[in-house]
Amino acid sequence: MKPLILCVMLAAAAMLPAAEPETEQEKTMNILTVKEQVIVDIGAAVARGEQKTLASALNRGFDAGLTLAEAKEYVGQLYAYCGFPRALNAATTLQNVVNERAASNRPVPEGEQPSALPAGKSIDFGTANQTKLCGAPVKGGLFDFHPQLDEYLKAHLFGDIFARDNVDWRTRELLTVAALAARPETEPQMKAHLQIAKNNGVTDEQGAAIVARVCRPAEPEQLPADWSVFPVGEPNTAYAQYFIGRSFLAPVSTSQVGVFAVTFEPGCRNNWHIHHAEKGGGQILIVTAGEGYYQEWGKPAQRIRKGDTVNIPAGVKHWHGAAPGCWFQHLAVEVPGEGTRNEWLEPVDDAAYRAATGEK
Repeated sequence: MKPLILCVMLAAAAMLPAAEPETEQEKTMNILTVKEQVIVDIGAAVARGEQKTLASALNRGFDAGLTLAEAKEYVGQLYAYCGFPRALNAATTLQNVVNERAASNRPVPEGEQPSALPAGKSIDFGTANQTKLCGAPVKGGLFDFHPQLDEYLKAHLFGDIFARDNVDWRTRELLTVAALAARPETEPQMKAHLQIAKNNGVTDEQGAAIVARVCRPAEPEQLPADWSVFPVGEPNTAYAQYFIGRSFLAPVSTSQVGVFAVTFEPGCRNNWHIHHAEKGGGQILIVTAGEGYYQEWGKPAQRIRKGDTVNIPAGVKHWHGAAPGCWFQHLAVEVPGEGTRNEWLEPVDDAAYRAATGEK
C-alpha cells in the first residue's frame, strides 16, 4: 500500500462512520471551507513546483476573499518546508497573478500586515511557540545530534515566521500539512504536523481531508494542454489486467508499423513481459511526456524522461511505467517480425517497484 494513502486511512480512522458513503472529494468539500481548500491547494502546488496549479489556486483564493498579505505569508512560510527555489518560483507566480488581475480590473486587497515581532531573542519566543504548538518541549534525539537544525527551527521557523500574527497557527498548520503531504519523502514530517495541527484546532476529519485532497489521483483531463503533442486516449481496458494502476491508449498509426501512445497515471506500471518473435520483432519506446522507469530482468531500473528512447529486442523480459507522482507517456513502436506474440508475466508489486526505483 502506498505510504501516503496509508496516512489517509490512519488519519481517517478516528472519524465516525458516515450515514451514507461519500467520495474523498465530497468529504473534503463538506469538511474544509472554500478558503481552506485553497490554502491546501496552494501548499501542495508550491511543494510540487506546479506553477499553473498554483496560479489557479491563487485566483480562486482571491475570488474567495484571500488577501495579498495572506498569500505572501503562505509563500514565505513554505520556503522553510520546500526550500528557497520553490518559494521564489511561487513568489514569481504570485506576482504575475496579482499583476494580471490588476490589468483586468480585478485588484487584490492588500490585507493586514503582521505586528512587530515580540521583544527579546527569536530563540526564546520561538522555543515558547514551538512548545505551545507541539503541546510539550521538543528536545533530545536528533536535535542533540544536530543542534544547528534545532536552533534554526526554534529561532527562525517557530520564532521569526510563526510569530508573524496576520496568519493564525491553525491556518499555518493547514498549509504545512498540505505541503508535506504533497511529497512522499516528507511523509514523516507530515505525520508529525498532523498532530501539531490537531493541537491547534484542526480536527481528525479535517486532517484526513487535507491529505485526501492533496493525494487524490489526478484525471487525464487535468493535464496541461501542452503536456504532450499526442492524445491521452481511452482507458486501456483490454490490457488492464496486465497493469497496476490506470493506463490509457491512443493509436497513432496502424499502417505499416504499429505505433501507439500509452499514457500511465503516476505510479502505474505494466507487468513483466516478453515480446517474442521467430525473426525480428521487439519494441521501441519513445518517451513523449513525463518521467518513468524501464527495467530489464537482472538489470537495474533506469529512469527515462521526455526525449529518451529505449530499444527492446525480442525475447527480453522487462517492464515499464510511470515514476511516483508523475504522469508518463511513451510511444510504443512495434518492430516488424515473424511469429510475433507477447507473453505477460508476474506483476511488479509495490515492494518490487520500490526496490527497483528507490522511490515510495
